[in-house]
Amino acid sequence: MRDVAIVGVGMTRFGELWETSLRDLFVQAASEALHSARADHLDAVFIGNMSAGLFVGQEHIGPLLVDHLGMAGVAAGRVESACASGGLALRTAFVEVASGMSDLVMAAGVEKMTDAPDATEVLATASDQELEAYHGITFPGLYAMIARAHMEKHGTTEEDLSWVSVKNHRHGALNPKAQFPAEVTLEDVMRSSMVADPLRLLHCSPVSDGAAAVLLCPLDQAKKYTDRPVRIRASGLATGTMALADRKDIAFLDAVQLSAQRAYKMAGLTPADMHLAEVHDCFAIAEICCIEALGLVACGEGNAAARTGETALGGRIPVNTSGGLKSKGHPVGATGIAQAIELCEQLRGEAGRRQVKGARIGLAQNMGGSGASSVVHIFEGI
Repeated sequence: MRDVAIVGVGMTRFGELWETSLRDLFVQAASEALHSARADHLDAVFIGNMSAGLFVGQEHIGPLLVDHLGMAGVAAGRVESACASGGLALRTAFVEVASGMSDLVMAAGVEKMTDAPDATEVLATASDQELEAYHGITFPGLYAMIARAHMEKHGTTEEDLSWVSVKNHRHGALNPKAQFPAEVTLEDVMRSSMVADPLRLLHCSPVSDGAAAVLLCPLDQAKKYTDRPVRIRASGLATGTMALADRKDIAFLDAVQLSAQRAYKMAGLTPADMHLAEVHDCFAIAEICCIEALGLVACGEGNAAARTGETALGGRIPVNTSGGLKSKGHPVGATGIAQAIELCEQLRGEAGRRQVKGARIGLAQNMGGSGASSVVHIFEGI
């Protein structure tokens, strides 16, 4: 396998982008990535997208989007793994370059969620249809059950959940491309509307539109495109049980742990080697469970990490310096790519007021559904 680097990045603002179509979101991000790498061609494009068919009534988006980019004829396809679609697109592009199949590949992600009459119903298609969705439960309810299990097992409180939101909004307030670039107080979170007990509105990520793209090439060719490449040290992919009812412990995310173990092994690194992480905080409880499964904190101790400042900027292991899904936004197909872009900016020293001093190695973890799929990538600034 060849070593692989990211040499270009591009990303739209995330938010309710009523005036911009799915194809135009993609072109904005893709064009920015190409321009940043001084590239005028591509060998292949892999596009993470959960459900353009249900959100905007458009399938077969691979050829559509590259044609709109002005590159009809390029090998292109859509990649889907629910909310982990972007992370899976990145992994697919990584394998394409590492294997020697292609030399310059784009991994992109895009979602236009606000055009759907009911985004919650579309998102519910990523749950087990027979055992969960048929009975009326949606993802806020599923994650509420995970939260209750964590509370029962580890003594987690609603205030612990709320500190995750406070911390991520504090980070997101420093991100000009975030959907909600504003701080919230602990009182704001704990007084927000109940969605699915114990999860309140400000514990939940929003419905978002947006796109993101990165360019990958062999590491030994990277200097043709940029003076500051970021190496992809590892990629780990795993699956877990789809329905919560079939899990041994719904308070622990097995697929996240397994994907992380595979990435750590490939990179020859451990959780202690990470300088920062972007994790899948679709709900506040998800960040708590993810950092435990990733080994960034001990099992059962993720509930205190945001409250004590351990995962805040300036803490031992800053998590979601971008603002995370909660503040930055969560256009589901684009999230995994946006995580990679945040780490590229951090490892290049280009994150501005969000910069983690001395950051050289970072981890991105992107998750599908209630944790049935997980992709972990480890990056190194060089």
